[in-house]
Amino acid sequence: MGKPVYMDNAATTRVSDEALAAMLPHFTESYGNPSALYDLGQDAFRAVEDARASVAASLGALKSEIFFTSGGTESDNWAVASAAESLGGRGRHVIASAAEHNAVLRPLQRLEGKGFEVTLLPVDREGRVSPEALDSAIRPDTILVSIIAASNVVGTVQDVKRLAAVCRGRKVLFHTDAVQAAGHVPVDVRDWDVDLLSVSAHKFHGPKGAGALFSRIPRLPAPLILGGGQEKGGRSGTENVPGAAGLAAALAAAVRDMPRDSARLSAMRDRIIAGALRIPGVVLTGDPARRLPGHASFVVEGIRHSAHLINMLNGLGICASSGSACSASSREADHVLRALGYGWEPFASLRISLSPYNTDGEADYLLERLPGCVEALRRRDPHSSRFRGAAGGAPGARGRDGAAG
Repeated sequence: MGKPVYMDNAATTRVSDEALAAMLPHFTESYGNPSALYDLGQDAFRAVEDARASVAASLGALKSEIFFTSGGTESDNWAVASAAESLGGRGRHVIASAAEHNAVLRPLQRLEGKGFEVTLLPVDREGRVSPEALDSAIRPDTILVSIIAASNVVGTVQDVKRLAAVCRGRKVLFHTDAVQAAGHVPVDVRDWDVDLLSVSAHKFHGPKGAGALFSRIPRLPAPLILGGGQEKGGRSGTENVPGAAGLAAALAAAVRDMPRDSARLSAMRDRIIAGALRIPGVVLTGDPARRLPGHASFVVEGIRHSAHLINMLNGLGICASSGSACSASSREADHVLRALGYGWEPFASLRISLSPYNTDGEADYLLERLPGCVEALRRRDPHSSRFRGAAGGAPGARGRDGAAG
C-alpha cells in the first residue's frame, strides 16, 4: 500500500517544515533547562519567551497573557477549573453549549459533583448558539460561560464576538475552546473580547503535546500544577521548550498563509460536499456557509455503524473519521450530533477534514470511491433496502495524486 490519503486533519496534522525547523535545535543544541542560570539554560529560557511573544502576536494578545500547556484538553480543563476556584465564592453557576468538546463537558460534570450548577444551552440544527438564549440563561450567580469557537464534529464556526459581548455586558467571564479555530480562521482575542481561550498545536501543523491558554484576567488562571513555579506559578514543571517553539512557528505560518489556504481549502471542501450530497441519503451536518474552510461532515442514512464506513474507506487508503477522534470507537451517535437533533437509526457519521497538504486528485479519489462504499454497506443491512442500487460506483483500485496504485 502506498501513501494514504489523509483527510482527518481535525484529529491531528502532520508537523510543518517551519515547526520542525524551530523544534530541532532544542533537542540537540539548546537543550538546557530554562530555569538554569548558565548560558545553555538561559538560551532555552529565551526560546520559551520568544515563543510566548510569537503566540501572543498570532492571537492578538499580550505576551504576559499566554500560558503554555500540554494541549487543548489541558487548556480547557485549566480554564474551567481556575474560574471555579477563583470565582466560586461569588457564584456557582456555569453555562456551556450542549455541543462542547468533552474537554469542557467532563470538567463541568466534575464541578456538578462539587455543588456547582451547569446549564447546557441548546444549539440549532446547524450547531449555532443563540446570543439571545445565552443572555436569558445568565443569572446573578453565573461565573463562567464556555462556548466552543468551531465544532470539531460538524465544523460550524460560532459568532464568538457576539456571544462574548453578551457576557461582557452581564459581567460574566467568557471562555472559548478555539482548538479547531486557531490557525484556520482569524482569531483575535481583543476583537473577540474573550477572557480565556484555548489552543492546541497539533491542530495547525505543530507538535502533539503542546498547547496554550490565553487569560486576560491577571489573577487567572489559578495554579494547575504545583512545584517549581513555572508559567508564572500556574503550571509547574520543566517547560516543553521544543513544543513551545514548534507551536509558535506552526501558528505563525498558519496565520501567514491563511488567506491563500482558506480559499483553496474552501473550494475543495465545497466540491467534496457537492459530490457527497449526490449520494441518496447523505445529509450535510453543520452550518452550510459559516464553517471551517477544510471541514465537510455528513450523516449517511442506511448504515448502522460509522466504524463500518470508516474501516471500508481505510481499506482503500483513505483516512477519515466519524467525528471526534477522542470517541472514534464509540458506536453511539456523537453527543454533538444528538444536540443538533440527529437521533434516527440507522445512520453513520462521516467527517472529512482537509489541510494544505491535500490535493485535488485526492479529493477526486474520495469522490470516486465513496458512493461504492456507501452502497456496499447498505447492501449488508436489511433495513436500508430503499437505498440499494442508488449510490452507484464501487470500491476499487487506488490511484492519482498521492493515492496508492
